Amino acid sequence: MKLMETSLLKTPLFAAHTKLNSRLVPFAGWSMPVQYKGALSEVSAVRNHVGVFDVSHMGRFLVEGVDSRELLNWVHSADLNISMPIGRARYGVFCNETGGIIDDGVVYRLGENKFLVVANASNSDKVLEWITQWRNSSYPQSSIANITQNVSMIAMQGPKAIQSASSIFNYDISGIKPFRIREVGFQNQSLWIARTGYTGEDGIEIMPDSSQSITIWEALIDHGVVPCGLAARDVLRLEAGLLLHGNDIDENTNPIEAGLQKFLTLEGSHFCGSESIKSFMKNPYLRKLVGFKTSSRGPVPRPHCLITTEEGPVGEVSSGGYSPSLDTNIGLGYVRYADTQIGHKLNVVVRDHSVGIEIVDLPFYKRQL
Repeated sequence: MKLMETSLLKTPLFAAHTKLNSRLVPFAGWSMPVQYKGALSEVSAVRNHVGVFDVSHMGRFLVEGVDSRELLNWVHSADLNISMPIGRARYGVFCNETGGIIDDGVVYRLGENKFLVVANASNSDKVLEWITQWRNSSYPQSSIANITQNVSMIAMQGPKAIQSASSIFNYDISGIKPFRIREVGFQNQSLWIARTGYTGEDGIEIMPDSSQSITIWEALIDHGVVPCGLAARDVLRLEAGLLLHGNDIDENTNPIEAGLQKFLTLEGSHFCGSESIKSFMKNPYLRKLVGFKTSSRGPVPRPHCLITTEEGPVGEVSSGGYSPSLDTNIGLGYVRYADTQIGHKLNVVVRDHSVGIEIVDLPFYKRQL
């Protein structure tokens, strides 16, 4: 056990987590806080006030050079062409040649030929290798730097996030529009602040030099921002209908059946896997991702639970859990296309119990504007 613990990577905020007596668990090769005082109270803090997450375990790569735009346009599905202004962020997927999803992630344009790529922690090495492979074979006038250890990432989320951040940083954060990034000064150093997140709430993701991390974290805590862990983050993302790679999408998933078509640039240009995706669209879909809620509280649907009709299995759950914001059990899953209509009634088998479910529109939770 001690060998496993010492082999885990630690974010620059590790000491701050131990000081707050967080419960630390292994996650994607990192020692990460799963909760502090409890996932339900942390979810409530984000939905009603403001919470903060250490997401420094996610991969961060700088891609620069004359070929940088062409390289990223090939490996990422979003439109990163000249129409993408400096300071803009775009979400999309990294696909293999057959259209399977290697990972999903955000690309930020920082300068004329300078981009920041953020990937999921569990796929960070794979994404870096994938970008590097294409750089070496086809886009030599670009460079890739892994800045994951040098630049931290702190997510501040909730209806009071912008107001609180403006006070802490002495800067009008409301001037940063959604899916934009800006360089901001703090204590004689500069950092990036992006109006992005993974909770369904308004908020920002702060990316300072690692040496600044604890100072910023403690400033947030002193301001009344509630520290939150991975458990709350997973509940929040599920309530918001946001997909988790490894559960809801993977290399055997086509972005179309996952409902990600709006994040694909299929007209007028192409990216790796786009031709396969276009071919996929010409055929009837065998399955599609849906959201559902249970008819009663009962047992919680978990990944791989079968979704059934009287005829037998028609799909399976990819993510599921209790939603404290909605006080009901919810889930995502793939079912045959004929059973995807909103309002359609099905069943899910949880621990040998058949539980009624209803297909519902996504997201499950919509924040108050």
